[in-house]
Amino acid sequence: MRATPNNQSRKRPVNLTLNEDLVTQAKGMTNNLSAVVESLLAEYVAKQNEARQARTRQADSAAETWNAFNAHHGSFADEHSTL
Repeated sequence: MRATPNNQSRKRPVNLTLNEDLVTQAKGMTNNLSAVVESLLAEYVAKQNEARQARTRQADSAAETWNAFNAHHGSFADEHSTL
């Protein structure tokens, strides 16, 4: 999945601590390192959001399954509750 950053968003300088040799190599491969980093960061954010949504869907599915089981069979605790 290729994420595209919103080009209308405001941009500002940020400080990052990166491996100097790696930055030097990357600069030799592109004339716009900021755009490359922004693209990679946008892709990372999109993947993390997708993973979070998948976990939420999985949790919702588990809750629905448990609620259906509980509605059909009742709660195990009801048989043993002293309240």
